[in-house]
Amino acid sequence: MNETELSKTGNSQTAGESASERGRLQVLGSLGANSPEVSKLLTPAAILFLTQLQQRFGATRERLLKDRITVQAKIDAGWRPDFLEETRSVRAGEWKVAPIPQDILDRRVEITGPVDRKMVINALNSGAQVFMADLEDSHSPVWESTVQGHLNLQDAVRKILHFTSAEGKSYSLHEKTAVLFVRPRGWHLVEKNILIDGQPMSASLFDFGLYFFHNAKESISRGTGPYFYLPKLESHLEARLWNDVFVFAQNEVGIPQGTIRATVLIETILAAFEMDEILYELKDHSAGLNCGRWDYIFSYIKKFRNDPTCVLPDRAQVTMDVHFLKSYCQLLVETCHRRGIHAMGGMAAQIPIKNDPDANRNALDRVTLDKKREVNLGHDGTWVAHPGLVAVARKVFDESMPGPNQINVSREEWHISAADLLRAPAGEITEEGLRKNINISLLYLESWLRGVGCVPLYNLMEDAATAEISRAQIWQWIRHGKFTKEAVLKILAEEFRKIELSVGADLYRSGKYELANQVLTKIITSHEFVEFITLPAYSYL
Repeated sequence: MNETELSKTGNSQTAGESASERGRLQVLGSLGANSPEVSKLLTPAAILFLTQLQQRFGATRERLLKDRITVQAKIDAGWRPDFLEETRSVRAGEWKVAPIPQDILDRRVEITGPVDRKMVINALNSGAQVFMADLEDSHSPVWESTVQGHLNLQDAVRKILHFTSAEGKSYSLHEKTAVLFVRPRGWHLVEKNILIDGQPMSASLFDFGLYFFHNAKESISRGTGPYFYLPKLESHLEARLWNDVFVFAQNEVGIPQGTIRATVLIETILAAFEMDEILYELKDHSAGLNCGRWDYIFSYIKKFRNDPTCVLPDRAQVTMDVHFLKSYCQLLVETCHRRGIHAMGGMAAQIPIKNDPDANRNALDRVTLDKKREVNLGHDGTWVAHPGLVAVARKVFDESMPGPNQINVSREEWHISAADLLRAPAGEITEEGLRKNINISLLYLESWLRGVGCVPLYNLMEDAATAEISRAQIWQWIRHGKFTKEAVLKILAEEFRKIELSVGADLYRSGKYELANQVLTKIITSHEFVEFITLPAYSYL
């Protein structure tokens, strides 16, 4: 392992700074600090900025992560979340978030995907209004991939991003492209290849800090701004931390407060009870809320994992029409519109099926129905995972939303209660559902361990969120006696053997199938629930 130490330098460092404030940043991994790629990112001034972020906000992050553990213990003891009494005045107030920047008034179709070069070009050229470049759930954080992803984003902002495939096909950006948003990794993750004062840096602060430092002023000069999606928040206090980071960052680089805009993914059951409060904490920097539906389902399983009344049926039966998910979407639309900001819909995970016209038509019909549900509910835009779905989603929103958004449409007739958000859906738990969960978990983990975080499986685009649902359900079903551990392990062995035979000897040998099997087996049979599948898996990257 290559290790290089970089001392903080730069004109902004004053002689009066303490040794603690100066700190030290270390780069670990096969791409060391002296490599051309890392040197371009970790300039002396960027090192100073990253170190300041970690030293100023790292302790608060750690405290908030400990608060998550405390809340989980309360849930395990029988407590159920509710709307906060101490923030009742925030929910009752008549405040609005800051006015929306012109370039993101219309967000009817947003495409998401990882930060590899070809994907970034295709997504920006897709015809969507927004591309969310994802350093989180669809990105496997191999150090080399993370570094290259940040370099790709720099080139994208400057409109100099090019790619030539092995077959000689060239890709470059159109003159008009989607508006770029960036999703940093969640508060729970670290970047193990960057140590500050001897400790791994927050991956959130690393991803945000690098992108913002290198691209904020360039984005502004091109008529847009530094825009972000914020994942996995569990409370308004976690949103407050992001807001504090934004205020510091804007002051540090010398741009006006409120230039940063961020959409928060409401993808945890706890955050659903604090939507108003999250918008309030970020109100000068808010770009609204998004229904992160797959992580939200995972969060429901995770938080109520020990409650036998909250066992979910087969994943395929947990659709957006079930009561707790419909209620969550209604509350998000009503809250955002009352505060004057976008309420974004969720992901259509389908991908075009090129070799089966009938199956492709059925898939596109399902996307159309899902998007009609969203636009009729009041959403101001939606997500797709593939450029081939942009036109499908756009057609639905164009027909039902003639203006740039429908924020003016009030939904105050809805009165969503805590009981609405917590009601578990009925449904069947089947061996077929178990087998599918095992199969998807194995195949996704294998890909992630190889450094690929966005995987087409069975005509759906799977990322970490959907894999989390699958493995969490397996654990929950064992925990509550829906299947014995022995039966699950027997089926796991059978599904693993099917995968081994289907991929062939060469791919099996070159892949990470056995490691994926080991990791999944340990996670689903553990006495304690593993909070995120990527936490133990990260040690193998």
